[in-house]
Amino acid sequence: MIETFKHIQSSLEAMPHLLRLGRLFSETVLIEIDGNEFYLSFEKGHLVSVVEGPSRKTPWRFALRTDADSLNKFWQARPEPGFHDIFGLVKIGRGRIDGDILSLVKNLRFFKEVLTLARAKEELVA
Repeated sequence: MIETFKHIQSSLEAMPHLLRLGRLFSETVLIEIDGNEFYLSFEKGHLVSVVEGPSRKTPWRFALRTDADSLNKFWQARPEPGFHDIFGLVKIGRGRIDGDILSLVKNLRFFKEVLTLARAKEELVA
C-alpha cells in the first residue's frame, strides 16, 4: 500500500492544477486500511511525506478509515456505484471519516482528486 501512496505523491507533482487547488492545504491526514495506518503529510498542496504507522505521536487533522477491498474497488478505472467516491464508501458502510470534517470539506475537491490519482488508467479498446 505504501507504494500506491508513493505513486500518488509522484503523480501529484506532475499535476499543476491540483497543486494550485491545494496551495492552502498544509495538514496531515490519516488513511487507515484494515487497521494499518498511513500518515500523508501535505505542505501547501505538496505531499511531502508518507509514513506508515501506527503512531500516537503523529497528529492528524482528519482520517479516512476503510478496508483494502473497498479501496481497491475505489481505485479501479471505472468503480462501481458506492465505490466511486469517499462519501460513497461511507454511505454504503465501507468507510468512515473522523476528525475535523470542516478541514476536509474546505479542501474536498483537492483531497478527492489526490486519492483518485491511484486509479487505474482505462485501456483503450480498438
